[in-house]
Amino acid sequence: MKKDKTEIKVGKPAPAFVLKGSDGKEHSPADYLGKTVVLYFYPKDNTPGCTKEACAFRELHSKLKRKKTVVLGISRDSLTSHGEFIKKFKLPFVLLSNPDASVMKAYGAFGEKMQYGKMVMGPIRATVIIGPDGLVCKHWKKIAKAEEHPAKVLEFLESCGKQ
Repeated sequence: MKKDKTEIKVGKPAPAFVLKGSDGKEHSPADYLGKTVVLYFYPKDNTPGCTKEACAFRELHSKLKRKKTVVLGISRDSLTSHGEFIKKFKLPFVLLSNPDASVMKAYGAFGEKMQYGKMVMGPIRATVIIGPDGLVCKHWKKIAKAEEHPAKVLEFLESCGKQ
């Protein structure tokens, strides 16, 4: 299998994209200049790890919002699936649909991974924080404990004083 050579670099501009969101609008990093954006990439709606991660972001949402931080989840799921996921778990943030995984690839969140003892190509749980200036300020390339990750995101934002 071919490795994806996409590299997200801290201090460099976040890759541009436009994706449709669960709110019916199109979203782009440029829409959020002046705010901090947490882009969290996850494999699939309604799976155990992805549900735990989404619910943990839900629990921290008011603290993140006070820091002028926008949370956007991205997976290959359809907008219909996202809508059901949001409703079922009362998620207060937008989920973006990336069925062709183009944005996931641009952000290094799609590629080789070990699944059930086999190397496969697929979504990789990852997170990128984009600062108010549109530059990448943090990149978690692979997240092992989905349910604990949102607290680490908040901790990072508090430690670097992101407003």
